Amino acid sequence: MSTARYLATIDLLRARAFPAACGRSEHGTSGPGFHIAELDTSEDFWEDDGTRREDVAAQFEAECEALAVLLSGRWGQPQQFSLWSLLARGFDGEDIPDPWNGLSNSVPYVYIWQVDGHWIALGVSHWDKELPFQLVAVVTETDPP
Repeated sequence: MSTARYLATIDLLRARAFPAACGRSEHGTSGPGFHIAELDTSEDFWEDDGTRREDVAAQFEAECEALAVLLSGRWGQPQQFSLWSLLARGFDGEDIPDPWNGLSNSVPYVYIWQVDGHWIALGVSHWDKELPFQLVAVVTETDPP
């Protein structure tokens, strides 16, 4: 997917109403108060020596940073928000609201903007060493915990 499509998807989700229940959409997952778009997904890494995985990780991080620069031109400088503490708090039994709970399981940090009453977040998801990387964008009305 191209940068123009990434931006179009984010704009589409900003304009779209949030559904009453969680479910899949053509761009990812949506639920009460949030949309998560899977902007780009790498291949799986079943038999990888580690080098390719590192290259793909670097590529996805570079795409994320480049998109963050473009979005900064629209909305100003983002905050960089670590999700590690949310993951730890969730493990300690705290109820972390979605989409932040789900994101904290696979995204170490996000770039985040507050725009027109919504939070827009951008990050790179990676669940496990065999699974693909994903460039994800989030539009939510739920404040970061």
